[in-house]
Amino acid sequence: MNIIVLCGGLSLERDVSLKSGTLIAAALKQNGHRAVLVDSFFGYTGSYDRPEDIFEKDQGDAAVSINEDIPDLQAVKAMRNQDNDSSIGDNLVEVCRAADIVFMALHGSDGESGKLQALFDIEGIRYTGCGSLGSVLAMNKEVAKKIFQQSGILTPDGFAVNIRQEKRPEPTLPCVVKPRSGGSSVGTSIANTAEEYHAALDMAFRFEDWALVERYVKGREVDVGVIMGRALPPIEICPKSGFFDYKNKYQSGMTDEICPADFSPELTERLKQSAVDVYNALMLEIYARMDFIVDENGDIWCLEANTLPGMTPTSLLPQEAAADGIDYNSLCELIITESLKKYR
Repeated sequence: MNIIVLCGGLSLERDVSLKSGTLIAAALKQNGHRAVLVDSFFGYTGSYDRPEDIFEKDQGDAAVSINEDIPDLQAVKAMRNQDNDSSIGDNLVEVCRAADIVFMALHGSDGESGKLQALFDIEGIRYTGCGSLGSVLAMNKEVAKKIFQQSGILTPDGFAVNIRQEKRPEPTLPCVVKPRSGGSSVGTSIANTAEEYHAALDMAFRFEDWALVERYVKGREVDVGVIMGRALPPIEICPKSGFFDYKNKYQSGMTDEICPADFSPELTERLKQSAVDVYNALMLEIYARMDFIVDENGDIWCLEANTLPGMTPTSLLPQEAAADGIDYNSLCELIITESLKKYR
């Protein structure tokens, strides 16, 4: 098949997306496909007579690393030589329409907000993963939390704060403060005092105008992936210091990841069922990864869902798939096969 692997973009998870996309494209080529890596923010600027001609060229493979610090998006903007203010680059829709399917390797607001999925639906472009509705519901953590509560899914109590609110409510401490629609723990803080709480709000407001404040739940951090409504083996995340923030997520040696997680069979099954419950409550499709805390009483608290989780071979979802007997190349192929079924 002719496949566009869409990555990059202009979100704070740009570097993570570039790495995911590069490795996905390499795997798809090994699987016999003609895969072209395209940065959604820059579009496709190469020459061609017809859009489908780009699949005839060997695009090569890039080597991408993830820096310790989040990317400088102003510097990225300055690199684009295009006369428009669009969040998508030149020729993007045209080349994506020429593909048999677009593999969505975007992370963060560019790929998980549902906007690009809605555009592709209008343009008749086939793509992998969740549709626009589920993406919107999962991306807005305040909305997702309300859906969890209405669906009987245990989740920490919380409330949203706007940057323009003059009187900001005081939470029960300790608490977690994070951007309402962010990812990769960018702008997330744990506050133990009133001073830390207000500093945490200021930090979250650096990234968007809304922050979500929720009760801190102490326990073991666990992620559970779901593919086509079936849960994968849980993975436990053990940061060597602090919590599972951007640095601990993407810098080698900062976190121990145990898969399958060392839980009792009964707790493992409850975790897997909780992940499926979240997947269904948010009306997700194809695949997703859910984040949980298991407290000392064995209660399972859902924090959020990720509709386009990291897709390097050492990312959490591929590790879970490997523990279930699905290697990385097969996982990429499975995502394409199941996504195409939506269009038949």
